[in-house]
Amino acid sequence: MDLKNGSVVTEFILLGFSGQREFHIFFFVTFLLIYSATVGGNILIMVTVKFSSTLHSPMYFLLGNLSFLDMCLSTVTTPKMITDLLSEHKTISVWGCMTQMFFMHLFGGAEMTLLIAMAFDRYVAICKPLHYRTIMSHRLLSGFMILSWTIGFVHTMSQMVLTVNLPFCGPNVIDNIFCDLPLVIQLACMDTYTMEFFVIADSGLLSLICFILLLVSYTVILITVQQRSSGGLNKALSTLSAHIIVVTLFFGPCIFIYAWPFNSFAGNKVLAVFYTIITPLLNPVIYTLRNQKMQGAMRKLWFQRVISTQKF
Repeated sequence: MDLKNGSVVTEFILLGFSGQREFHIFFFVTFLLIYSATVGGNILIMVTVKFSSTLHSPMYFLLGNLSFLDMCLSTVTTPKMITDLLSEHKTISVWGCMTQMFFMHLFGGAEMTLLIAMAFDRYVAICKPLHYRTIMSHRLLSGFMILSWTIGFVHTMSQMVLTVNLPFCGPNVIDNIFCDLPLVIQLACMDTYTMEFFVIADSGLLSLICFILLLVSYTVILITVQQRSSGGLNKALSTLSAHIIVVTLFFGPCIFIYAWPFNSFAGNKVLAVFYTIITPLLNPVIYTLRNQKMQGAMRKLWFQRVISTQKF
């Protein structure tokens, strides 16, 4: 395409939230508190899993990695969105936008795979408890970590390698709170019809397939437990309920966004907030408040910290 007569876009404008400045201040305070709680809560989980001897098990190892991915996913978009709430010029450079999208899909794809690993861990723990330590070995856990990061990297590269070469010479307004891949593609000065469907097939199908696999795995677990013991079903439901909540709230917005027609993406700011701000907070809230073992480990580490401080 001949771009000599057109201006090359060097930055995008993020419209963010509309409305009066009072609402922006309210959103600024609210989202700042949520983001602080997200970072603090997930760091607390990672530190507790790392230094508590009672939590050195595959389940909590995976949980610690999930906290890391949640914190990273929120950090990619939330700080920029928070500062834009008090800024008159909500701009982001083209390469800053590309970087934001790259890491969003990297951490998102890795987290999807990690959630499947966590479902497998629960299946082994509930359905094959006598072989749990043998099956969930350090080698398998390392394999899960390598696989999750590999899938996340392949997922984001398969889209970004095409996106970074798109010519941008016309409109540069993104009607969202961060750089959303489908909206950015629409701003290119070329026909992106094929690429739009590729994005849907890549992100949408990945989200949908992972979600279906998780639902199937949880169903198999519940059926297996019910056949073995009626009393064990309640325990399994209690154990899996937190996982199911996290999975549903994580995959729900992803599937909805990428399954919806492209011309309606501009109105999905609520889903964008939910996916990048609210969902990463749910991990520490759900797993910490519902898990007595995690609470006990945190209290023990706190007491040890207090005692060691008093000695000095």
